[in-house]
Amino acid sequence: MPRPGHDEVLLITGYPSFGARQLTAFALRSQPRSFVYALAEPDQLEAARTHAAALDPASRERFELLEGSVTHIDLGLPGAEIRKLCLEVDRIHHMAQLTQPGVDQASARRVNIRGTLEALSLARDCKALRAFIHHSTAFVAGDRTGTVREEELDAHQQFRNHVESTKATAERLVRSAMRSLPALVVRPTLLVGDSQSGEVDRLDGPYFALLLMLSTPSEMAFPLPRSENPLHLVPVDYVVQAALALGRDSRAIGKTFHLADARCLPARRVFELLAQAGGRRTGASLPAALAKTLLRTPGLERLAGSPRSFLEQILTQVCFDTSQADQLLAGSGIQCPPFESYVDQLVAYVRARFLVEMPPDQGRPSLALDLDDLP
Repeated sequence: MPRPGHDEVLLITGYPSFGARQLTAFALRSQPRSFVYALAEPDQLEAARTHAAALDPASRERFELLEGSVTHIDLGLPGAEIRKLCLEVDRIHHMAQLTQPGVDQASARRVNIRGTLEALSLARDCKALRAFIHHSTAFVAGDRTGTVREEELDAHQQFRNHVESTKATAERLVRSAMRSLPALVVRPTLLVGDSQSGEVDRLDGPYFALLLMLSTPSEMAFPLPRSENPLHLVPVDYVVQAALALGRDSRAIGKTFHLADARCLPARRVFELLAQAGGRRTGASLPAALAKTLLRTPGLERLAGSPRSFLEQILTQVCFDTSQADQLLAGSGIQCPPFESYVDQLVAYVRARFLVEMPPDQGRPSLALDLDDLP
């Protein structure tokens, strides 16, 4: 039976990843009769407790942290907890995943594939399950070009890293389970910070260019990429709001949804806006060959995830259709904001959180990366 006094009970795996924290907080804040169970891996338990303690008092009363692992049978939970979940949970947001492009194959398979299998196994035992929401990525499209539709998955594409290939395999598992399970898939594009606050916890994707911009002298003109290909950025707050809404909509069952900015800008324009927001001049175009050389700079991988993987993405001419997501979200007030409306917030947050002022150099203040503060 559902948990007394609550209209919905969510299980969210992958806590306290940035997306899972954002989804948890918004679910509790937007629905006062929601209850959330959040599953944290043992090595993330201390961080999970810290983030849980930051929830507002009303939300903390409707939140319970569980220590377990998506790679273990029954999620590594004791029998009593599993029985309680199977009776109470009606929606599962499976967000536990490895998405760093440089991750090794064994780790990616263990978390992204086996973790999905174990989450699906639990879902089948949940007596009141209304929806299993699988959080995937639009980049299961691999090296495809042209328009990728939401219902498409296998199109003889090649995968550029183990994340793309294992996430595609996980999607196949969920699609197969849809025959007997109320499941849906959401595929965000390249995730950036909150459109209101700019908050982000990991610097990858476009952030590597932003770091370079902010840590070079302001009088230097920053070179722009020549690429006019669309750069598929999406803010985390839109993704969590859309995923929650779709997970609560019975029409979404059995479908896949791209969570993307349908009006996404060309890569060159994105970098122009980042430079403007960062108070940097822009210069000549940067040829792809030179960009690849720049991305071999020692230490850059540590600062910004995998810049080379990001470069491959902006050199790929691909568009992600959002027809199904647009149709079901119409009238909800949930829309992906245009990049122009939140670029200033992204830059301001990075400047405040990840950069520190250093002593003046020849009379001019300079910016330097605070390496101890980087994730």
